[in-house]
Amino acid sequence: MNKLFASLAFLFFINQVNAQERPKEINELKMNLNESGSQYIKAAFLNQVWFRYNESNPGSQVMGEPKSETFDIGLRRTRFQLYGQLTDRVFFYFQFGQNNFNYLSQNSGNRKLQAFFHDALGEYRISKGSEKLILGGGLTIANGLSRFSQPGIGTIATMDVPIFAQATVDQTDEFSRKLSIYARGQLGKLDYRLVLSDPFPITTNGQTPPSLSSNATFAQQGHQKQYQGFLIYNFFDKETHTTPYMTGTYLGKKKVLNLEAGFITQGNATWTREGADTTYHAMNLWSAALFYDAPLNIEKGTALNAYAGYYKYDFGPGYLRYNGIMNPASAVKGPYPEGSQGNSFPMFGTGDIFYLQVAYLMKKDLLGEGNGTLMPYASLMSAAYTRLDKQMNVVNAGVNWLLKGHTSKLTLDVQNRPYYQQQGNDLIRSGRKNQVVLQYQIFF
Repeated sequence: MNKLFASLAFLFFINQVNAQERPKEINELKMNLNESGSQYIKAAFLNQVWFRYNESNPGSQVMGEPKSETFDIGLRRTRFQLYGQLTDRVFFYFQFGQNNFNYLSQNSGNRKLQAFFHDALGEYRISKGSEKLILGGGLTIANGLSRFSQPGIGTIATMDVPIFAQATVDQTDEFSRKLSIYARGQLGKLDYRLVLSDPFPITTNGQTPPSLSSNATFAQQGHQKQYQGFLIYNFFDKETHTTPYMTGTYLGKKKVLNLEAGFITQGNATWTREGADTTYHAMNLWSAALFYDAPLNIEKGTALNAYAGYYKYDFGPGYLRYNGIMNPASAVKGPYPEGSQGNSFPMFGTGDIFYLQVAYLMKKDLLGEGNGTLMPYASLMSAAYTRLDKQMNVVNAGVNWLLKGHTSKLTLDVQNRPYYQQQGNDLIRSGRKNQVVLQYQIFF
């Protein structure tokens, strides 16, 4: 850890020295390894702080006390990145940090043990100066399924990404990262990535594994590799992918219209039990989407960001998993599903999901010179999971105050979500609750 901070300090010093030689604004921490700058090492930092009010789902408890509402302060994400092009063909990427750190955060009872390596990978470009084929491997978020399964968190148009798109998050991966080998690249207007992953066993995710029942859960015996693929057709500008992460919005700097499709498949990934018989099930997930991000008026600086995607999830019969982002409650009591406390809702399940998102970048210097501009947005997750009694809709709406693009921004987000009661094997929608979050992001 000391070496990491020393490296960041060194890069900052080098950047300051270089800045004295050229009269321009510092916008990155970069150390060039050759005269042209094509070989380099960069450092980056991301911090997202949440100030949140939440209407608790019925039955919610916080440290043994019933709570109908909560207010909490937390670190949604804190990350350090170090990456670079060491030669014309060799690239590396490391990311270290923590997620979802609030007053309930703990790891084996110790709040100090939260940070971990998110990414540690190396890549080799087959042909110098060519994007056609790049081979990589290590701990990485590179995968199939969708753009939002491997998002560049610092550049998203909404306050947070649709987490359901990270379908196995913290179940058989490490916060969406897996040990993988992959090939990625660009062939004309076609972007592609093919991935072979070695998923982690569910028994090592730090939680008590769910009981074996008639509803599918990740299998606790056996081990199978995971196969993934993702294709993008760029109708207009081609996206550049220095790292495996995918940009959320270019804030009017590019004209992008993409048709995207991807999949994840794994044999014997989940299991069920009926009486004395245990049955294994394959996990098959796929998606198709349109992504648009382009300027509307270049002179004014306005732009539009939009995404429309369809996801088909098959984890096995009856699979359903609750999740609440940085959950402010610790338990649930009463006739309510396990894991439904706080701000949770059925985020993952076997069934069909539609996701829609739209954001509008208003004119530059809308709030006066040096005060930035606004980017309002809205999103809808609409899921038809087999164990839910009816279509589930989760709505988010908010506004980004871009003080300096993605580098410094405030986001106010309001979420409206359903809550459920348990009736036999089914979940019956009983009402809706709200959550309000103010986030401040620094990304440099």
